[in-house]
Amino acid sequence: MAMAVQTGRREGGGAAVYLAVAAGAFRRYATYRAATLAGTVTNTVFGFILAYTFLALWQARPGLGGYDTAQAVTYIWISQALLVTVAVWGGGFQDDVQERLRTGDIAVDLHRPVDFQGWWLATDLGRAAFHLLARGTLPTLAGALAFHLRLPASPLVWAVFLVSVALAVTVSFGLRFLVVLTGFWLQDSDGVRAVVLVVAMFLSGMLLPIGLFPGWLGSLAAALPWAAVIQTPVDILVQHRTGAAAATGIAGQLAWAAALLAAGRLTLALAVRKVVVQGG
Repeated sequence: MAMAVQTGRREGGGAAVYLAVAAGAFRRYATYRAATLAGTVTNTVFGFILAYTFLALWQARPGLGGYDTAQAVTYIWISQALLVTVAVWGGGFQDDVQERLRTGDIAVDLHRPVDFQGWWLATDLGRAAFHLLARGTLPTLAGALAFHLRLPASPLVWAVFLVSVALAVTVSFGLRFLVVLTGFWLQDSDGVRAVVLVVAMFLSGMLLPIGLFPGWLGSLAAALPWAAVIQTPVDILVQHRTGAAAATGIAGQLAWAAALLAAGRLTLALAVRKVVVQGG
């Protein structure tokens, strides 16, 4: 069992299976209409609050961080649109896996003829696709109606942005997957999740662009994986990153996604060995 999970070579794990899993996750989240509406309204309200705050800040300090006023306001609205898509707050598959760890149903999951990590990644991509459409579009539209946003006219920029968002979700998944796997040892990963949530809030660029951080803190934040979750895709869309800088941002996201997924597979292999030991 440990080797099957470690390598991912299990029958029935073809691309069609994972596409079906992603589609099922999309439909599942689409059923939560009231929660989606409430969340969209919340994102929109906070978007207005932060947008006016940024306007006041940029009027006092024009060109702060290399952003003009329109880029700064657009940054707020796009970051609000991506919050749930990239799951900065955590949640999603983490809640499902943690509950299955508590009940012991995780042993059944590890025996399924599909790759454990691949299954939950497909689930998370389906969840993200729904939230990008449902909770990303409406706040951005509200912001565009109320403010002058710097949205690109080039379809190529939008295409690169969508690629960056997909990679951002994958990086976020990699981080959250590692966090939830601590539950194999701790029995409950809530404490680790709380710590990572605070880190993600500040280092993802969710509250403030990382370029505004002072000195070594800005350099450190830009080098860590959380910057790939919010900062990179938003910078690409507001065209703060263009050309080679955008390509470098995408490459950084790819590198972090690959590293985190590999770390997740290694940690999962160790976790499966612990399940075997506990189970006899």
